[in-house]
This record gives sequence, structure tokens and C-alpha cells, in this order.
Amino acid sequence: MVKFIIKRLLYIVLAMYLIITATFFLMQLAPGSPFASERDLPPAIEEQLNAKYGLDNPWYIQYKDYLVDTITFDFGESMKYTGRSTNDIIAEGFPVSLALGLQAMILAIGLGILLGVISALYHNKFADYAATIFAVLGISVPSFILAGLLQYYLSFKLGMFPVSGWKGFAYTILPSFAIAITHAGFIAKLTRSSMLEQNNSEYVKLARAKGLGKWTVVFKHTLRNALLPVVTYLGPLFAGVITGSFVIEQIFAVPGLGRHFVTSITNRDYTVIMGTTVFYSLILLFAVLIVDILYSVIDPRIKLKGAKK
Repeated sequence: MVKFIIKRLLYIVLAMYLIITATFFLMQLAPGSPFASERDLPPAIEEQLNAKYGLDNPWYIQYKDYLVDTITFDFGESMKYTGRSTNDIIAEGFPVSLALGLQAMILAIGLGILLGVISALYHNKFADYAATIFAVLGISVPSFILAGLLQYYLSFKLGMFPVSGWKGFAYTILPSFAIAITHAGFIAKLTRSSMLEQNNSEYVKLARAKGLGKWTVVFKHTLRNALLPVVTYLGPLFAGVITGSFVIEQIFAVPGLGRHFVTSITNRDYTVIMGTTVFYSLILLFAVLIVDILYSVIDPRIKLKGAKK
């Protein structure tokens, strides 16, 4: 396990270097500049701003400075918000996205596994059809359309929840469901397929022959083995919901990190774009590492270091 973790950490370092390099050169290739929107900006002031942020240096000097700053986790000062650093923006937005993402993740996992188990246990019956329809609709309907429908019917028509903002628990319910429904549909389909496969295995037939009840077999035998495909999906899911859904945070005016990322792209705020990209990548890579470690916890037969022939 220790060797595996060390090896994966080295891969993470290599992957982060490639991501940092790709992000930097993509920003260099993008036309325009962060100050292009300032139409009345005098040339002398624009030169001073370029000198302040090092944009007048050759690309290899900028690349070197960017690598050094990234290694020290100093992503620099925002080019649009005077006096605010990228680190401050991440520190401000990430806790909001974290709270919203954890809530959405709990809903997605709980609802998805429940629907998948019910669908597999009542295969080709009404419960199976109903759960499958819900999962397909959840996967097919884009999250921004679902968010608009939730706002219109549950907020405007019924007045059950606030339309937007971030002032308490009631404000988290609609965006959490808007993020969770799509992921719950994927998890439900994965759980259903895996459960159906496990239900036809010999050990399940033996457990039922011993007289064990349907739900007893599920919780003691089949569910644990059926969760492996779901765990595979949890890595990208974790990174996606924890860092915030870009569109959902915009629609519900949630002051999370995803909203800052979208705003930084619109404003061509290079330091914020590159800083949040590196931050997202770190979370995703470590989430995948944790998922790989969880494999051995769920199924001890899996050897992370590889089976010896």
C-alpha cells in the first residue's frame, strides 16, 4: 500500500506539471489581454499594469515565475480585483462550494443507490420501471434546465424555497438537488446493473437457499460487491461537486468557487483562471487516489500493487 501511494503521488506530481504547463500556454495563445476591456485606459497606465504583473516579460520568464509561484502555492494577485489575491478568492469561495457539494453528494449517493437497489430487487416490475425512468430523466435533462424548473415551480409558483442567494440552509436545497439529480441517475444505473449481475451469482443463490430474506442478502452480501462500479464514479463526482458546479452557482447566485472561475474567464483574469485550474486539478487527482485506495477496503481481493504471476 505504501509503495502504491508513493508511486501514485509521483504520478500526481507529473500530471500537475503537465496541467500547469498546458494551462499557461493556453493562456498565452488566447488573443487579447486582461486589460482589453478597459477601453479608456491610457497606454502609460497599461504599460505599468503589464510591468506589475510581469506580462511584458518574455514567455519563458513568465513560465518560470508561474512554475515557482505554483510550487509555493502563491497564485498571485487578481488582475481585475485590486488588492485581492487568488489565494483569498479560493479561500473565500471554496468553503461555500464545499458545503454545497457535500450536501449534493450525499443526496446523489443516497438517492442513486436506493433507486438502483430497488430497481434490481424488483426487476421488470413497476418499481424497476419507475426508478429507471427517474434515472434516465436525471441523466438526460441538463442541470441548468432542471435548476430553472425548480426555481419556477418550487420558488415562484409554490414559494417553498428561496429563488437564489446564500443566507441559510433553505437556500442550499434547490441548488443541491439541481446538482445531485444528474449524478443520482448515473449512480442508480450503475448500482442496478451491478446488483443484477450479483443477484445471478452462486453465493447469492446459496444465501437465498439458506432462507435469508431479500433485504438481508442485499445488505450482507450483494451491495458491498455491487458498489465497486459506483466507487469508480465517485472520484470525478467528488471533485466535480466539491469544487462547485459552474452553471448552478451562477443560476442560484451562490458565491462559490465555480462562480468565481466563470467570472475570471469572462474578465480574462489570468491569475485567477490558472490558480483555480491548478486547485481543481489537485482535488481531482487526490480524489482518484482515494478511490483507488477504497477499492482494497471494499474488496480485499484487489491488490493495489498488482498480482504476482
